[in-house]
Amino acid sequence: MTIRLPSPDGTLRTYEPRPEPFRSSSGTAFTSRTVFSAAHVVADPYADVSPDSPAAVDWDATLAFRRHLWAHGLGVAEAMDTAQRGMGLDWAGAAELIRRSAAEAKAVGGRLACGVGTDQLTGGSLKDIRAAYEEQLAVVAEAGAQAILMASRALAATATGPEDYQEIYGHLLRQSDEPVVLHWLGPMFDPALEGYWGSADLDAATEVFLDVIAAHPDKVDGIKISLLDAGREIDLRRRLPAGVRCYTGDDFHYPELIAGDERGFSHALLGIFDPLAPLAARAVRHLDTGDVSGFRELLDPTVELSRHLFQAPTRFYKTGVVLLAWLAGHQSHFSMLGGLQSARSLPHLARAYELADGLGLFPDPGLAESRMKTLLTLYGVQQ
Repeated sequence: MTIRLPSPDGTLRTYEPRPEPFRSSSGTAFTSRTVFSAAHVVADPYADVSPDSPAAVDWDATLAFRRHLWAHGLGVAEAMDTAQRGMGLDWAGAAELIRRSAAEAKAVGGRLACGVGTDQLTGGSLKDIRAAYEEQLAVVAEAGAQAILMASRALAATATGPEDYQEIYGHLLRQSDEPVVLHWLGPMFDPALEGYWGSADLDAATEVFLDVIAAHPDKVDGIKISLLDAGREIDLRRRLPAGVRCYTGDDFHYPELIAGDERGFSHALLGIFDPLAPLAARAVRHLDTGDVSGFRELLDPTVELSRHLFQAPTRFYKTGVVLLAWLAGHQSHFSMLGGLQSARSLPHLARAYELADGLGLFPDPGLAESRMKTLLTLYGVQQ
C-alpha cells in the first residue's frame, strides 16, 4: 500500500508506510533517570462549543492516555503546556484534570507532578499573583501530587524587575510543604513570557533564577528548562546546588542532555515523550544498564520528528502531538480544545505522519494509514 502526501511546494509525493511497528513492552519505573512526559488532553468532539467556550474534555480518553504513559514507566507531568494550558484549557478545566489524574495515579501507582500557575488571572497586583499561585498550590497539595511552579504570564506583565520574581517565588517556596519543580518556559513556547526573571538578557535572567534556587535549595526538587539551548542548560545544571535536579525540557537536544557527560546529566520532563513514550521508555532502560550507545541509537533518530513538531511557531506543537495520538489509536478523533487542530498546515501534518511512521510509532500501521488518508481526503487530496 502507498499513500500520497502533500509537500510544502504544493506537489504530491508517494510514500510507502512501514509495515511493522516498533515493538515495545510495558515496564517498571526507571532507575537511572527520573522521566516525565507532559501529556495532552483529549477534547470531547461532540460538545457544542466555540473557541471561546470553557474546555470540553473527554475524560475517559484523557485518563486512558495517562495510563498508557504510566504503563511504560514514565511519570506524567499534568496540566502543563502540552495539555493546552492557557491555549484552550482554563484553570477550572486544569483543576478538574489535576484532581482526576491524581485519583487515577493513586489507583495505578503512577508518578504525577502537576502544573501550578496563575491562569485564573488576566492581570493584577503582585498580591493577586501570589494568591493565585497559592490557590493552585492548594489544589495540587490536596490531590496529593507534586507541584511544578510554572511561569506566570501575569507576573511577566506586572513585575518591574528581578526583585518581584524573588519576592513571589521566595514566598511560595518558603510555604511549600514539599520540594517543587521550578519551570522556566521560554518565549518560543509562550511569547507572553519574554523577559522572565526580570530581564530579556538570558545571562542576567539565569543569575536571578539561580539566586531563587540558592536561597531555598531544600524546597526545590529540580528545575525544568525549556529554552531550546543545550549549552545554556548544561552550564546551568552544573551550577545547581547539590540535590537539585535538572529536568530537560529541550525538545531539540534531549538525547545528549539526558545521556549527559562526565560532569552530570539531565533528567527529563518533555512534551515530545507524549508520542514517543514506548520508544523513549526502552531507550532509558538502556541507560539503566549503563548502555549509553544503545540509548542514543534508539533516541537520536527521533530528534528529526521532534524538531518538526516543535518548529516555529513552537507553541503550536500540540497539534502534531494530538495528530499522532489519533493516528496511533489513542483517541477516536483529531479535534482539539479551542479548534487548535487547524493550527498547522496539511504539509506539516503529512510530514509528521511520515516521520512518526518511519520510527514505527503506530501500533497498527494500517489504522494510521487509513486515518491519514481520511484526513487527506477531507483536505481534497485524492488517493
